Amino acid sequence: VQLQASGGGLVQTGGSLRLSCAASGRASSLASMAWYRQTPGKQREMVAQIDRDGSTNYADSVKGRFTISRDYIKNTIQLQMNSLRPEDTAVYLCNYHLSCNGFDAWGQGTLVTVSS
Repeated sequence: VQLQASGGGLVQTGGSLRLSCAASGRASSLASMAWYRQTPGKQREMVAQIDRDGSTNYADSVKGRFTISRDYIKNTIQLQMNSLRPEDTAVYLCNYHLSCNGFDAWGQGTLVTVSS
């Protein structure tokens, strides 16, 4: 499984961005997919997750501002990010996880920079 993320960029505080991640190869709709983010010196943080049944989970810091969605046919996920804050600045990574065998795949990351 290969993951290709896109949509990062520079935005002002209060602005919006939309990230996309496409899974190719032997991708399965049974996998959960998620967005994580990482900044230098900090632990990788789960931002938003969407399971095979469509249930979602968000980090407290993004609840009400970010929305994750999924196209099960195209094997893509999107992250709509609104009301962005400088502390949202990070490299955002797409994750694919298949719980039946513990398989994990990561995308290359896309940089989001929120200026104050």
